[in-house]
Amino acid sequence: MNETTQTQSTPPEPPDGVFEPYKPRSPEFRASMEALRGLRQDLFQDAFAYRPLPPMRTYGRFTRGLKGRMREYAAWRAHAAIVAAGLLAMLIASNSAAIGARENVFLGLLALAPVLLTLVRPVGAFWLSMAATPVAAFLGTDWDSEWPWLPGAFACQLMVLTIVAIRTRPRTAAWMWVLTGVYGLAAQSVGGHYFGSNTVELLFLSAIALLAVTVWHIRREAHQEVTAQQTVTEHERSRRTLLEERTTIARELHDVVAHHMSVVAIQAEAAPYRVENPPPELEKAFATIRENAVAALTELRRVLGVVRAEDYEAPDAPQPTLADLDGLLANVREAGLSVDKTVTGAIRELPQGVELSAYRIVQEALSNTLRHAPGAGARVEVAYVLGGLGLRIVNGPTPNPSLVKPSPGAGHGITGMRERVTMLNGEMTAGRTDEGGYEVAVFLPVAAPNEGEA
Repeated sequence: MNETTQTQSTPPEPPDGVFEPYKPRSPEFRASMEALRGLRQDLFQDAFAYRPLPPMRTYGRFTRGLKGRMREYAAWRAHAAIVAAGLLAMLIASNSAAIGARENVFLGLLALAPVLLTLVRPVGAFWLSMAATPVAAFLGTDWDSEWPWLPGAFACQLMVLTIVAIRTRPRTAAWMWVLTGVYGLAAQSVGGHYFGSNTVELLFLSAIALLAVTVWHIRREAHQEVTAQQTVTEHERSRRTLLEERTTIARELHDVVAHHMSVVAIQAEAAPYRVENPPPELEKAFATIRENAVAALTELRRVLGVVRAEDYEAPDAPQPTLADLDGLLANVREAGLSVDKTVTGAIRELPQGVELSAYRIVQEALSNTLRHAPGAGARVEVAYVLGGLGLRIVNGPTPNPSLVKPSPGAGHGITGMRERVTMLNGEMTAGRTDEGGYEVAVFLPVAAPNEGEA
């Protein structure tokens, strides 16, 4: 292997004065560059871009009472006003006795076209008006004319500046006003010795019009900001009212239910002592009632306690999982429900949210069976599959529906189950079976441990 040695030569230093040290730009220079950049952006970039004037709203203060076609026509009132302004400029431009009829018609069209162009290309209309001004001055100027704005060109330029200021932003209108003054001064320096100049009059009237339009823009933006702020405030107020209402309901629910559940637990504990020689079955039934009342009271305090105080801390009791399913089934069996459980697949530990949701879904489904189909048997099927967990809770029909009326519910059980399933991106079906019972089928997806790894 051959090795090649490369030597790097140091470049010679440049002579003095070739590279000047960097000098920061002055604020005046930066302001001038920003102004020129704004001029180029407003008047030269996409100057003839197509920007049609949209129809106006018809639900305002003056158009709210209109009906039928009059309400539809009211949406085009801005277009009609611009067309009327163009016709007025055309009438002014074509009313000259010093020139012929053909020249008057041409001058009228030169005044009409820029005003109508503001409907679709507002910035382009300004340039067209500026270009039409010297043409009109060349055709219609006599020794008694004002220079450089003939009456029609004067009206056209004033209307175009006002309309474009309304359709664009004040900065664009300001640049147009400045260019109008520059053109007027340049034209005055050329022909001002022979004609009287009306540039000052045009600049004065257009400045008043632009000032009025600018004030209108500011008022409209302020009104929009106030409206948006009022909307946000109203939304926040409604949300706060809703939260306060929910807090009040939750507190009342906690107080009422906690009171009654406490009474149930105390009475269930004292009931065996009121009976002489109570049978063991009766003592066991009262003990179960008390345990269920205490458990329900604990759950209620855990769920609703957070709304009673800002510094509430939830207890550290573990949330139920599928491992506690046997205890739940034993509890409902003691309540009189005949229920069987079937587990298929390899039992494995699932995420805590899936375990808790599965337990609550089975609990709610069995509670619905006790409430709506008393005396019917139920079956719980738990399937551990590759992509997640499958649940199926099905109950048979009520044995004697004419003798035993099911307890009416509020209808929130199925909704709550669907919310839990949706939260976990699962699927759920619930409905009656062909035998007259009810079936709830749920699939909760669970990602594989190595899913997503490279």
